[in-house]
Amino acid sequence: MARAVEPGLKGILPLTAAVSEAGHLVLGGCDTIDLAREFGTPLYVFDEETLRGRCREFQAEFGSRYADTLVLYACKAYIGRGLASIIAEEGLGADVVTGGELSILAGVRFPAERIYFHGNNKSPQELREALKYGIHRVVVDNFHELQLLNDQAGEAGRRQAILLRVSPDVDPHTHDKTTTGVLDSKFGIPISTGQADMAVALAMEADNLELVGLHCHLGSPIFEIDPYLEAIDIVFAFAVRMRERYSFQMSEFSPGGGFAVQYVEELPAPSLSQYAESIVRAIQRSSQDYDLPLPRLVIEPGRSIVGQAGVALYTVGATKDIPGVRRYVSVDGGMADNIRPALYGSQYSALVANKAADPRRETVTVAGKYCESGDVLLRDIGLPPLEPGDLIAMPAAGAYAPSMASNYNAALKPAIVLVKDGQARLLRRRETYADLTAYDVWP
Repeated sequence: MARAVEPGLKGILPLTAAVSEAGHLVLGGCDTIDLAREFGTPLYVFDEETLRGRCREFQAEFGSRYADTLVLYACKAYIGRGLASIIAEEGLGADVVTGGELSILAGVRFPAERIYFHGNNKSPQELREALKYGIHRVVVDNFHELQLLNDQAGEAGRRQAILLRVSPDVDPHTHDKTTTGVLDSKFGIPISTGQADMAVALAMEADNLELVGLHCHLGSPIFEIDPYLEAIDIVFAFAVRMRERYSFQMSEFSPGGGFAVQYVEELPAPSLSQYAESIVRAIQRSSQDYDLPLPRLVIEPGRSIVGQAGVALYTVGATKDIPGVRRYVSVDGGMADNIRPALYGSQYSALVANKAADPRRETVTVAGKYCESGDVLLRDIGLPPLEPGDLIAMPAAGAYAPSMASNYNAALKPAIVLVKDGQARLLRRRETYADLTAYDVWP
């Protein structure tokens, strides 16, 4: 009979996580030891029940409070054809930031009327591809893109609906490399400088564009709710001024995404109901205060859809003991498959999948195998005593780890499997040595 996981990991591991009688971590009814044996490690395991559950939870929490809500999955967190199919089946839309992400959606015939195209430097080719696919909205990020898209839409013989991405200059108090709504950012058209005002004027005059709404995105992950409320008030006040000056009607509004997930026991994230209640109330209050019709609400969760659903599995290899300093335990993955700890100083939890019921009796630093001193996945974490061949599971690894993976040191990108009801389905095969040179043209 399966047992519950440690209480501290309950909100971090997938919903189906359990411990078997043998003391093994079980995900989606699958023993992780069996998964590692069949598919190898490093391995990313996605729990289908958690994935679908989060999709439905977003629609329920926001939709029950604000009927005219569209939930878009932010593909940058991770996208593949399997996940794109699940997102489409669950009725969500998607936001893309490159032609490559759009091509993955097109590969599963994702409904064009549920796709929004973001990005701060969309190429002419990407815009042509978006127009050809007939995507619903382009979120325009700058003046160059306004002119470029207007020209491209004219050549395509269509009038493209757009949102303007504005910068409200609000600090969400997250990592500076993932903060996007402040004044000094490459993203968005600043409101405080008067440039957003100019952008609205140009968009309203454009022959082939239809300005339907405003968008802002503050960053990620955002563990505080107040920054959303501040940004909503600023954007709605701006919308009133644009109505008075240019007869602009904001029929859509997006506060972006950035909703946090829990990575470690000591830093829980706000519940989805807290985010939904606060954001919806702020929109309703601002609409009333500024005498604006309630717009369609567009939200863009990415990490908060896939983060908890994914678990990374690694096999333990060499150990290095430095008396009185630190014990390093090396695994067969690292920054090539998850660069977040090295890039952002991100923290994760972990457990030993083949000793999931054992007490945490030693403190170790889990290092990757790549040629960088910064290639450390977990620093000074308590785990059961480790031996070569043990399997370390790192939960909350579903977001950004697979999508930011590289071939550094000619590493092979890991396989990704989807688990449900005791069955494992391969979403992405492990790369091979042949894949590493598949694009070479020498000799």
